[in-house]
Amino acid sequence: MTIVQQGQINTNALIVPDLIVQIVPPSWTLLNGVPTNVLGIVGTATWGPVNSPTIASGVADTASQFGQMQARKYDLGTAVAAAALQGAANFRLVRVTDGTDAAASGTAGTGIGITFTGKYTGSLGNSLSVIISAGTNSTSGTPTFKVTASLPGQLPEVFDNIGGTGNAIFVNMANAINLGQSGLRGPSQIIVATAGSGTTAPTVPLTVSMSGGIDGAATITASVLIGLDTIPRKGMYALRGTGASIAMLADADDSTQWSAQVAYGLSEGTYMILTGPAGDTISNAVTVKGTAGIDSYAAKLLFGDWVYINDNVNNQVRLISPQGFVAGILANLSPEQSSLNKQMLGIVGTQKSYANQQYSNAELQSLGQAGIDVIANPVPGGKYFGARFGHNTSSNAVVHGDNYTRMTNYIASSLNAGMGIYIGKLISPTEMQQAKATLDSFFANMSQQGMIQEWKVVLDLSNNPQSRTALGYQQADVKVRYLAINEVFLVNVEGGQSVVVNRGGTAPAF
Repeated sequence: MTIVQQGQINTNALIVPDLIVQIVPPSWTLLNGVPTNVLGIVGTATWGPVNSPTIASGVADTASQFGQMQARKYDLGTAVAAAALQGAANFRLVRVTDGTDAAASGTAGTGIGITFTGKYTGSLGNSLSVIISAGTNSTSGTPTFKVTASLPGQLPEVFDNIGGTGNAIFVNMANAINLGQSGLRGPSQIIVATAGSGTTAPTVPLTVSMSGGIDGAATITASVLIGLDTIPRKGMYALRGTGASIAMLADADDSTQWSAQVAYGLSEGTYMILTGPAGDTISNAVTVKGTAGIDSYAAKLLFGDWVYINDNVNNQVRLISPQGFVAGILANLSPEQSSLNKQMLGIVGTQKSYANQQYSNAELQSLGQAGIDVIANPVPGGKYFGARFGHNTSSNAVVHGDNYTRMTNYIASSLNAGMGIYIGKLISPTEMQQAKATLDSFFANMSQQGMIQEWKVVLDLSNNPQSRTALGYQQADVKVRYLAINEVFLVNVEGGQSVVVNRGGTAPAF
């Protein structure tokens, strides 16, 4: 008796009598959509890996991995805080530096027995401390040592009962910290240790305070946040392959860098959230946007009316870019939705509202025609802060909605992630039927969830002639009608004593 997977044997050339059980996979494969709540942010921090996308779930998680938010431009933690207030909870964070960053360090032992260095660069490392004390099982005849490394916001790391004599003491300490201690505990996550040439055992207890940590944030520019698209990737390009459906470069208000972000958004299926400089004028914003040449659905440009927040970490009200609020709202919405008219929380005011001013219809018309969105108060829904247009930077009214960008990227990314299972299979009527059923089930689920209005999939001999299939090509033609966003609600009111009200008739079907 033989058990095989379907396709492993030639069932048309069996000679020996035998029982063969062939495992047949399910005929219909279901396709699940990719997540649309992943928000990628690039910025500076006081700790953490550089140019390495890191998963975080919110403010506390970000602080433990990158340090507390700082009252400065381009700050990673500040952008996360603004987005988290809108409900965003799935981040991919990339820390960048200007190249001047340095790790804090400190030494112990006569003649430098050992050097401790922060695992990451940054000023938070200056809060690191290492205490060398007597080991738990230390005796006068056989002394051992305990090393305790501490960093604010992290649990202390303890490496106990480290023995040895002469220089071996420091070698064993370094090995315990860098390699871990068998099954007792793993390597340190906050420091690395380098044994020196010292041979005199440290006098305990000994506290080593570390210093010299530098953030590398003094000369950050939008270009640094953009980074390089070569291996190893840096800045924005480090987000490639992370599944970030929305991304922003914190406070990057340099218009010369917008086009690169649009190109990235198109190549990666990511909705890029851009911003103009703080205190910008509408006339300048319109001119600069046109000059930048970013007429594309791949990006959303926010007017430079920056936002005041109450920063409880640094105990001040300060000004930040509007990107985090809009990116957070979008990350918390299903892709068929728009940021238009959605309430944004945590905003003390904008530069406009702080001046006790509101946008006039003429001002809003100028921004809307130019493809620039803005956070305003009031919005059509009431006296709260929200996006006034819900548009991307495209001038094409058919594709300029947030919903077009996000739905198109969602559908494309989902098909890209799931339909590859049919590569390598035999092109046949059965295979075509199976692939079509996979596509139909995906769109049927979207329709059932109220995400699309209707769809059609063509995948048969009508669009797959033998002249194409003989070369290994297979084609599916899909049409999907999105649900439209109500942007202008016109209510016609006829009132008066002579008005005749007819109540008969049936409302037409949608």
